Amino acid sequence: MREIRFDTIKDAVRELCLKANFEMRSDILKALRTSLRKETNDRAKRILKSIIENARIAKKKRLAICQDTGMVIVFLEIGQDVSFVGGSLKKAVDDGVREAYHKGCLRKSVVEDALLRNNTATNTPAVIYTDIVEGGRVNLEVSPKGFGSESKSAVKMLRPTASMEEIKGFILDIVKFAGPDACPPFILGVGIGGTFDTVTHLAKRALFRSIEQRNPKRHMANLERELFKEINTLGLGPMGLGGRTTVLGVNILDAPTHIAGLPVAVNISCHATRSASKII
Repeated sequence: MREIRFDTIKDAVRELCLKANFEMRSDILKALRTSLRKETNDRAKRILKSIIENARIAKKKRLAICQDTGMVIVFLEIGQDVSFVGGSLKKAVDDGVREAYHKGCLRKSVVEDALLRNNTATNTPAVIYTDIVEGGRVNLEVSPKGFGSESKSAVKMLRPTASMEEIKGFILDIVKFAGPDACPPFILGVGIGGTFDTVTHLAKRALFRSIEQRNPKRHMANLERELFKEINTLGLGPMGLGGRTTVLGVNILDAPTHIAGLPVAVNISCHATRSASKII
């Protein structure tokens, strides 16, 4: 049994929170540069240039890419041969988030009661998901998820007989609903299958995957490509001001489901889709 200490997790979470907030993901930055070369709308080109320059300054000066530094989502793949010692795993994660947001002068956006709206002043608690896997390592992934885009996300329980066009229609409607409020160009995390609760988890998890990778199932990969093409013909463009660049990536994760259901979830994420990972 391999032991991993409390401070190891805490320090890793702190490091990843800062990295994710200050450094744009390389796959997304590459997609932005590619989109800039292909874009024909002058206003859209200026906006894309500004987004790229903003990312450069944020990394160089260790400043937040976006003022909404998000609610921290943490995925932990925990090897079954691992034992955590020196404190609770949840406290280690929350302490890492708290230290990062204090050290990095990052905005604290978490309220402890959804109705009373009192701010925790620490950006905790984090949202923590765990999965038990084989081995003696921990794969730690962190994402500060802003709520301008999160609030435009949706889930729908489609009929099991729903056609591919109906599935695409629902996803396209959500993108149109998000519009300029969710700061396009978007990254779309799409979940298909599972249950009402697990399909939203799939959609969230999909955002962590590189937008350069396709779903391993051919029909799902084809759906990703079709959605990417169709969304970019909507004309919404960067910041909703027109252009060919409305989405930078469409990532689908799927799971088995019941014979009577077809859950589909769309987790909208803005151009500043932030995540960082580390294997411990």
